[in-house]
Amino acid sequence: MLVAGMMMAVNAQAATGCRVAYKVSSQWTGGFTANVDVTNLGDPINGWSLAWSFPSGQAVTQAWNATVTSSGAQVTAVNASYNGAVATDATVSFGFNGSWSGGNAVPAAFTLNGVTCTGSVGGTPTPTVTPTPTTTPTSQPGDPMATVAAMQPGWNLGNTLDAIPDETAWGNPLTTQALLHHVRSQGFNSIRIPVTWTNHHGSAPGYTIDAAWLNRVRQIVDWSLAEGFYVMINLHHDSWQWINGYPGDRTTVMNRYTALWKQIAATFRGHSSKLVFESINEPQFTGTSGDDQNYQVLNELNTEFVHLVRQSGGGNANRLLVLPTLFTNAEQGRLDALTTTFNQLHDPNLAATVHFYGWWPFSVNIAGGTRYNSDVEQDLTGTFDRVYNTFVSRGIPVIVGEWALLNWDHNRPGVIERGEFLKFLEAVGYHARTRKLTTMLWDAGQFLNRNELRWRDQGVYDMMKASWTTRSGTASSDQVYLPRSGAITARTLTLNLNGTTFQGLRQGSTNLVSGTDYTMSGTTLTLTPAALTRLAGNRAYGVNATIEARFSQGVAWPISIITADPPTQAAATGTTTSFAIPTQFRGDQLATMEAKYADGSPAGPANWTPYKEFWQHFQPDYNANTIILKPEFFAEVNDGPVTLTFHFWSGTQITYHLTKSGTTVTGSAT
Repeated sequence: MLVAGMMMAVNAQAATGCRVAYKVSSQWTGGFTANVDVTNLGDPINGWSLAWSFPSGQAVTQAWNATVTSSGAQVTAVNASYNGAVATDATVSFGFNGSWSGGNAVPAAFTLNGVTCTGSVGGTPTPTVTPTPTTTPTSQPGDPMATVAAMQPGWNLGNTLDAIPDETAWGNPLTTQALLHHVRSQGFNSIRIPVTWTNHHGSAPGYTIDAAWLNRVRQIVDWSLAEGFYVMINLHHDSWQWINGYPGDRTTVMNRYTALWKQIAATFRGHSSKLVFESINEPQFTGTSGDDQNYQVLNELNTEFVHLVRQSGGGNANRLLVLPTLFTNAEQGRLDALTTTFNQLHDPNLAATVHFYGWWPFSVNIAGGTRYNSDVEQDLTGTFDRVYNTFVSRGIPVIVGEWALLNWDHNRPGVIERGEFLKFLEAVGYHARTRKLTTMLWDAGQFLNRNELRWRDQGVYDMMKASWTTRSGTASSDQVYLPRSGAITARTLTLNLNGTTFQGLRQGSTNLVSGTDYTMSGTTLTLTPAALTRLAGNRAYGVNATIEARFSQGVAWPISIITADPPTQAAATGTTTSFAIPTQFRGDQLATMEAKYADGSPAGPANWTPYKEFWQHFQPDYNANTIILKPEFFAEVNDGPVTLTFHFWSGTQITYHLTKSGTTVTGSAT
């Protein structure tokens, strides 16, 4: 009894005191996020309860690092299991999301374990709180324009965590720290990690994400952040797997959508602000009455995404959030609809995203779209101008979340001619940079060999990298064709200086001689017969030499000196599922193919143009000396005669005649 009495006397005389810092970190219509720091100024405590009264009718809706209960305006926050012990002069923190209407005044007083917090041990109650306005946040989030600018350039970990059903299903290896380190070392400042969640969560109502999958996503995010990347994650192929059904089943889809984002937001709430959330990849919808309804339902999903992420608190209160247009398309109507969403949200830390795969005929090589010409250029500048004028000029940053050409692929060589692709890369870099757009290369393995950690085409990467900071000179072509026999005459190329100055030609480490090997007149470069004869060597079919045009800045322009004769073809028989034209290419390369009926109208698929789609409808096989006509081509060809015209990069055109009868196909070169 004596010991107990002594203990009671000691406790009664224990020093008590506390200080509270209450700060509204984010506020929106009807809601806010608050962070509370409680500093113990007295003797150590083990277990705490902080109480206050809301003066303006506010209410706590969600809390973290504490259990919060309310009775009318009275609120009590009790420690969690892991933060109950608070030493002298130590601070414990918790936070919450709340609701408000009419005003959001700060509480006037706080008590810690029943003792009023005065900012000192004992004394007159003078709580130290950080006041907040009733209509705007007390602290502005980070500058979204600066954040997006710092993300340039970006790279997509494509066909990986977005692959269905798992990470390696679409041919890419498991992601490693070595891969991420390599990408970072190549100059990329951000990484977009597309994630498809469809096959990795449970059923309604919880839609609980598989722990192993969520941990794998978090692991790659953490590795990427450790490398210094800005990181963007999203809901990816979920867009067409189930989100697209939202117009017809709003309750189910919205419940699933919000359940996933609530779990993702909670998982990454404490992560660095360099982690960015993108609501949906390429949103699209079924069963709508048209674009107006499409815009409406996308607005609903984007708006709900922003609200629930903000309400999750922590770092999510100010995290950069990225909203897509319909289809992530840059048509003006799509941009205007997203602008309406931004205007309604009044959230200062948002960015817009679109995707860019170039002028479609060039991107897939159809309708004669073999070259980087004025159509491609106008599509590029028009797209980038629209997003700049709609968003960037108003202070809303834009991320081009995916870009490339659709059919540039190491598995489909020749679809896009290399020099034409280099010109596209150079232009995208320049036009994006001058309009303050951040670009994130779509790479599903067609650019970086992830097994060997090397670029599949170093020259392609070099041009891309140079475009991030400067312009490079190009030319009308990267090929000069010469005949196998007979006299060699001069050849000309038109240089596209792009603000540079021409410095000369070089073969390896040897400079070619101006006046002897080449001449310049304005932007016309002429290679002399003597130089071409020397470069052609024994004039074997194919590339005999490569020279480079050097400019005052940027990368050099490669020029292949090629020996070729007009290709020849032979008769063939086959079926609509297996037909190949024997072809001696003789050093030349196929550019495109036309197909016409006897009356001159286009034959086969895409019947609005005689020029068919490279690889989808026809494909050269240089090793087998054939040109394959695909079943997809014959599936839309009428019975009867068809005339094919093959266009080659040398400029040569040759004609071939087909006759289709049911599933039987015959062909002849005359």
